[in-house]
Amino acid sequence: MANEKTQQILDLVKELTILELADLVKALEAEFGVSAAPVAVAAGPGVAAAEVVEEKTEFDVELTSFEDDKKLKVIKEVKDIAGLSLGEAKELVVSAPKMVKTGIPKDEAEAIKAQLEAVGAKVTIK
Repeated sequence: MANEKTQQILDLVKELTILELADLVKALEAEFGVSAAPVAVAAGPGVAAAEVVEEKTEFDVELTSFEDDKKLKVIKEVKDIAGLSLGEAKELVVSAPKMVKTGIPKDEAEAIKAQLEAVGAKVTIK
């Protein structure tokens, strides 16, 4: 329960118009060096568990590099995986790092990565 002085102040505040109340808030902020802005509160462990995290569903496979002596095998694999001509596949491989496939499911991306690494390529999934 508020004391008598506090109750008198509350009664006065209740009589103010919105504009007068806004002026009062600004004056209090200036006088005491405080802000009436709401403060963000860190979420506790219970809130974090309730948040929905969007899971990534599309992945990109990037050829980052390859072993020089395995270049021809990597080119052939990229040709088959990406459905490119031999010349296009060669250009993609020699200009690495380059995307081999984009917007594919995770299991397909991992299979392609394994396939390319088996022939001497270095691959990342993004």
